Amino acid sequence: MSLAPIRLFVLNGPNTNLYGLDPTGPYGTLTLEDIAETCRTRAQALGGTVDFRQSNHEGALVDWIQEARLAADGIVINAGSLSYSSIAILDALAAVSKPALQVHVSNVFKREAFRHHSPLSAAVMGCIIGLGPEGYPTAVEALIRHIRAV
Repeated sequence: MSLAPIRLFVLNGPNTNLYGLDPTGPYGTLTLEDIAETCRTRAQALGGTVDFRQSNHEGALVDWIQEARLAADGIVINAGSLSYSSIAILDALAAVSKPALQVHVSNVFKREAFRHHSPLSAAVMGCIIGLGPEGYPTAVEALIRHIRAV
């Protein structure tokens, strides 16, 4: 029996397009495209697909979350700095009612205090924090397994 592919949106917010440009920084040496390819490979191995997107604009992320209502089975989101301030993204995630996981590449609890709370956490199943770029494919795998189990 063949199962329908699980379709995931992996959404990325401001400045995530700069990953890999500062190997001494908190985000490592992999570029966002390197991470996207790893996510696609992991999803494919589990019978899923990944639509990987990045924008520096809050409204684009909201639009994509709303699009996911009909076009995706789940959402992985790293909203970048908007993780700490965007009620619009929180409301979109809550309204769409798709299973979602939030990814933080760095360990936010070892950084500035304002990063210790993300309003988005109230609208997602869970958060993967501090695993570096491996947090993305880990989230993809966990979300596909969760959706298959439901």
